[in-house]
Amino acid sequence: MTKHLRFCLIIFVCCATEVFGAHAITLFGTPKYPRDFSHFAYANPQAPKGGTLKSFELGTFDSLNPFVQKGNAAQSITALVYETLGVGSLDESATEYGLIAQEFILDPKGFFLECHLNPKATFSDGVRVSAEDVKFSFETLMSLGKIEYRRYYADVERVEVLDSHKVRFYFKTNQNTELPLILSQLPILPKHIFMTQGNNTFGQNPLALPIGSGAYLVDSYDLGRKIILKRNPNYWAKDHPTRKGFFNFQTIEIEYYKDPVVAQQAFMAGAYDWRIESSAKVWAKDYESPKPTLQKIVIPNNLPSTLQGFFFNTKKGVFADKLVREAIFYAFDFEWSNQNLFFGQYERTINIFDNSLFASSGIPAGREREILTGLKLTDSRILTQKYLIPRTDYKLPPRIESGYRDWRGITHTDNAAIFAQDKRQNLKYAASLLTQAGFRFKNGVLVGTDGAPLSFEILINYEGFERICLPFIQNLKKLGIQATLAKVDDTQYTNRLRNFDYDMVIELVGQSLNPGNEQRFYWGSEAANNRGGRNYARIDDQNVDTLIQGLINAQDSNEKIAYGRALDRILLWGFYVIPHFHAQGYRVAYWSDKIAMPEVTPLYGFDPYLWWAR
Repeated sequence: MTKHLRFCLIIFVCCATEVFGAHAITLFGTPKYPRDFSHFAYANPQAPKGGTLKSFELGTFDSLNPFVQKGNAAQSITALVYETLGVGSLDESATEYGLIAQEFILDPKGFFLECHLNPKATFSDGVRVSAEDVKFSFETLMSLGKIEYRRYYADVERVEVLDSHKVRFYFKTNQNTELPLILSQLPILPKHIFMTQGNNTFGQNPLALPIGSGAYLVDSYDLGRKIILKRNPNYWAKDHPTRKGFFNFQTIEIEYYKDPVVAQQAFMAGAYDWRIESSAKVWAKDYESPKPTLQKIVIPNNLPSTLQGFFFNTKKGVFADKLVREAIFYAFDFEWSNQNLFFGQYERTINIFDNSLFASSGIPAGREREILTGLKLTDSRILTQKYLIPRTDYKLPPRIESGYRDWRGITHTDNAAIFAQDKRQNLKYAASLLTQAGFRFKNGVLVGTDGAPLSFEILINYEGFERICLPFIQNLKKLGIQATLAKVDDTQYTNRLRNFDYDMVIELVGQSLNPGNEQRFYWGSEAANNRGGRNYARIDDQNVDTLIQGLINAQDSNEKIAYGRALDRILLWGFYVIPHFHAQGYRVAYWSDKIAMPEVTPLYGFDPYLWWAR
């Protein structure tokens, strides 16, 4: 996505003797690949088939149904077993090419999307995919699937089967420009498997071997430990242009490990073939091997940075006060952690939409300022101050000009002596906020007006997060705040997360090149109290809801960017999350005697199912 691309929903039209439709849906310009393209540029259509790819996952699983809220599902099988109406390209933004849907037709007025199905599309049991399957999939996921589907597709009014291979989605509004695009991502389920004597049994047998239309079949599993998938010899899309060069391994084995240290040691012993390394320390120190076939690469990532951070549960009394949240924000010392714990491998995440056109900066101006002025703001700084993330590295932040006076009252210059005091200044400012919030010291502990100490628990399920939390807890102690760390197993963590049973949690929110409907699920008021939601901060703010809707309804790129930046700014100034950091690429270790890769790396990420066996 570039700043110069015109924003509108375009169905790339091609005329034929009988069909007037489109092979792709895009929000920006025209699709990169024409109707008659043979394969994606980053795929190797000559890649040999065969061999085994051994992968790993952290955690466990007790379900083979990745679409329901209940249980710990084996999510990694989703893209291998199930196909969708369309499939995205990794070298362009906001474009979906037809897969199960051979043609897309959009109502000129924007009130429906019609899909003409590929007559070759079949499930793994040989039954052809029909329009009834598409309708069943949508209605089942909306009623029995994860809560996120009801967020994504909230603006769909109904689905109508036109004939056995034509289906139409009717919209409640023509303002949700992203809706046709995300509908193309709908996974298709087999109606004949789940409908029994008029009853929908979807989700009732979570360990039933799944039937999908994807490249692989679940061959066997060892509950919670291992899944083995075999390539479907009758895979209907093996020659489809969006699938050429993909799914080259005959067998995929996914091993589950509960302990990340054990998982990394198993990789070094050759138990599996590749891994993404999330730990900077492990990447720097623990990949020494006498075998020259061990390769370490960093695959560039031009996608928006994943937001990892400390999320405040704002429904808990301790964090209902924004002054308290802002004060605690100043106790996290990223620069110290990066230097002493992470070998300088990370960059600080500043924005909600970090590394994106939708990231706010400076003082709001133009259309963004107009949007913000129309809200009921309770913090005047949003319009008058530049958002400044706390730093302690004695360097002038690149977004801050010399002589800028921040909201703490500190004037920033190139004088390192000022920044040498920055950590003390951060804690001093935090203490002043806590005083404003009504807290005072008593016997070395910060207490509120009711005499109760200011204390909270940080919930984690990954041992590696302890290294982030412990220095943070020590800084909080200097403020008189009593923070404790609770590490629980995956099952308990999942249950507590779903029930919002935490004070503070470390979580991740991934962002796309084209933010839209999913923002309701991350920040919207409706998701604040719904069990299983991903509004980890439990934000319940009309301003946020208004901006999300504006982002979804935007009719051109400038308007969408303005709403996105306004939303980014409101979320930042709400101090709902303390952003952590991110790497500049994917740290991938692999055994080169087991795996070969295409020469071309796509712009936006990578896909291991483009690889092949040596």
